Amino acid sequence: MVKTLQSIEAANVVILVLDAQQDFSEQDAHLAGFVLERGKALVVAVNKWDGMSEDAREQAKRSLTRKLGFLSYARFHYISALHGRGLTALFASVDKAYRAANIKLTTPRLTRTLIAAVEQQVPPRKGLVRPKMRYAHQGGMNPPIVVVHGNALGAVPESYRRYLESKFREAFELQGTPLRIEFRTGRNPYAES
Repeated sequence: MVKTLQSIEAANVVILVLDAQQDFSEQDAHLAGFVLERGKALVVAVNKWDGMSEDAREQAKRSLTRKLGFLSYARFHYISALHGRGLTALFASVDKAYRAANIKLTTPRLTRTLIAAVEQQVPPRKGLVRPKMRYAHQGGMNPPIVVVHGNALGAVPESYRRYLESKFREAFELQGTPLRIEFRTGRNPYAES
């Protein structure tokens, strides 16, 4: 297990290989959580898919959704390593995930995406305060970090953060990589010191 964790740390893109003919374990979910926590690009390969009945496949998909639902950013591939089925698409997804993790996001395009998202759905008030988002820029790569600047951003609920994440993912086609969003509130020069 230690070698696996070290390999995840060193990887640019992680391929999490699961055996479709065995129930997905807590260890699989733990490894997936570790990949997410470390901000690594991820592609999930569900192997031995060809040896399953249609009912067993549906049951496996439900189990995957239940146990690995937090990996919505990752692309899932149902493959047969023995027969080489699905491997071309798998490696194409690995390449896309690597590019998405290392993408350069321009400030003007990030800001336009932010403004459009806010116009479509205004952040909810918290008491008398409504968060005001002014602009966004890239704060890092692998995983991409989007830094949003504005006022009262401490009041932004987690649901709105997920909404913004989905809008940025859609605009920049960020499939296969975690996306981190950070909020920075400007300092009020008139506030008492």
